[in-house]
Amino acid sequence: MDSLALTGEQLQRMIAHVDEHAPLEACGLLAGRNSKVESVIGVTNQARSAVRFEMDPFEQLKAFEWIESNNLELVGIFHSHPAGPETVSPTDIAEAAYSVVNVILARVNGSWRARGFWIEDGTFREVSLLVR
Repeated sequence: MDSLALTGEQLQRMIAHVDEHAPLEACGLLAGRNSKVESVIGVTNQARSAVRFEMDPFEQLKAFEWIESNNLELVGIFHSHPAGPETVSPTDIAEAAYSVVNVILARVNGSWRARGFWIEDGTFREVSLLVR
C-alpha cells in the first residue's frame, strides 16, 4: 500500500483522541475500503504508558465486530508518540501485528503531525496520507 486517504475531519478525530489522552500514548483503529478511511475508532490504551500502547482487548474485539458487521476492513491503526519520535519506534516494529498502515501522531512544535508507515518483516517505509 502506497497511500491512505482520509478526510480532514477524520484526521481531526484522531488528533482529538490522542490530545485528550496526552501525555500518555493513545491508540485506535481505522476502518474503510480500498485504502480509504471511512471510520475512526478510538480504543483505550490499557498500558497507560507514555511510551507504548496496548489496545484494550475487549474494545478491540468490539471494534473488529463493528467493522465486519458494516462490511468494512481494517485499513489502519493509529497511535501517538506524545514526546516523539515522528517515526516508528523499535517497539512499533517488533509489535506490528497487522498488514495495515500505521499512522503515528507526534507533537512537533506544539502541534500534532500525522505520518503513515507500512511495517513488514522488521522494516518500515513511509506511506502518503492523502487528506481531502
